[in-house]
Amino acid sequence: MGKPTGFLEYQRRERGYAPVAERVQHWREFVRPLAEDELRRQGGRCMDCGTPFCHHACPVNNIIPDWNDLVFENDMRAALAVLHQTNNFPDVTGRVCPAPCEAACTLNLIEQPVTIKTIEHSIVERGWSEGWIEPQISPHRSGKRVAVIGSGPAGLACAQQLARVGHGVAVFEKAPRIGGLLRYGIPDFKLEKNVVDRRIAQMRAEGVEFHPNCHIGVNVPVEKLMQGYDAVVLAIGAEHPRDLPVPGRELRGIHFAMEFLTQQNRRVAGEKVPEAEAILATGRDVLVIGGGDTGSDCIGTSNRHGARSVTQLEILPLPPEHEEKLVTWPDWPLKLRTSSSHEEGCHRDFEVDTKSFTGKDGRVTGLEAVHVEWASENGRMRMRELPGSAFHIKADLVLLAMGFVHPVHRGAVQGIGVELDARGNVKATDRDYATSVPKVFAAGDTRRGQSLVVWAIREGRQCARAVDEFLMGSSELPR
Repeated sequence: MGKPTGFLEYQRRERGYAPVAERVQHWREFVRPLAEDELRRQGGRCMDCGTPFCHHACPVNNIIPDWNDLVFENDMRAALAVLHQTNNFPDVTGRVCPAPCEAACTLNLIEQPVTIKTIEHSIVERGWSEGWIEPQISPHRSGKRVAVIGSGPAGLACAQQLARVGHGVAVFEKAPRIGGLLRYGIPDFKLEKNVVDRRIAQMRAEGVEFHPNCHIGVNVPVEKLMQGYDAVVLAIGAEHPRDLPVPGRELRGIHFAMEFLTQQNRRVAGEKVPEAEAILATGRDVLVIGGGDTGSDCIGTSNRHGARSVTQLEILPLPPEHEEKLVTWPDWPLKLRTSSSHEEGCHRDFEVDTKSFTGKDGRVTGLEAVHVEWASENGRMRMRELPGSAFHIKADLVLLAMGFVHPVHRGAVQGIGVELDARGNVKATDRDYATSVPKVFAAGDTRRGQSLVVWAIREGRQCARAVDEFLMGSSELPR
């Protein structure tokens, strides 16, 4: 440990944001990184506390104390090498991961966790700027071919790992561009797409083939992959959205969140969006239903469009501002989280149940709702409508951001005929990632359901090892 007393001498410092009035005028990232000297001090705050709770809380098991120490010692190249041992895309997680590692940090017991996410982001960006990040080309070829369906974080991580041990890997993506959720689901103000592009370029140099506009089971026959490849990996995400089937749902102006977010990402990329299909928040009263990250992204996007007002509704109770550490730590706590998008302008309301949408001339004009309360009943939480709590919200654009229920079954899932679990996800374990169909594997949200980017990367890496073992009998890839 570089500085045994660092956590006593240095205060937690986090990277900053550009002012709200400035950042809502554009679609670029607006994080302001720490200066090099301050970054070293933040690395020196790591306690090397014996049991690295941060390491265990991280889904990819980042070796956090080691690279914190290397940052403090100003050996950024070695820190980058340690970071890449466990994470293919730290430049992505350093931007969009919610940082369960910081929640598990021992210093979080006093609300002063090490700025792990900021340090991770700084390490990898230094690596790119210095030219330290290069293709890792396998010195031998296995002669085996693997098809990866889906180019989100799970598919890309799996493909990169397999290419690095010498397999011929082809990634098939239904969209016009490679990147999946990273490309189309996450707004540019959180993840600029040059971050994705440089990783794709690295993977191409490592031998990975990319095939966009290939919707397996729709415009590309399933048989082509089943006959032409030694293994197939399903990594198509969980894109089937949760709907809100209440009266008035058919009104114009009610959209799933991903329709809205994907369309804006296409605009930023310079793609033409037909005017008749345009979903814009400009000058509108926007209502976002759902309190998670996707809802937050809708808020930030609406504010950049120039919405008249933005309201976010959540059916669950208002979480506490501060968790009870001795009850929750080092687990991920339930607490109120206010994102940078919330800070840009949004009214939030909790324990709200939608009863119906109102409209005029076929277009939504508002929402009828009631407040509810939650109580334990026979060991389960039950929702009860509060008498006399009915109210109306004016809205002419409603965005449904209530999560995703399972992968889209049309296409590869139905075409290959894999068995599904009770929730509609592709059935496979997190040991061998094998589906019910021989030589077909599943990873990421396709297998586990809606989750975090960092979990997708973990599953992609572990699935790659399982595929390598299947093809070669053993594997040197990490789990």
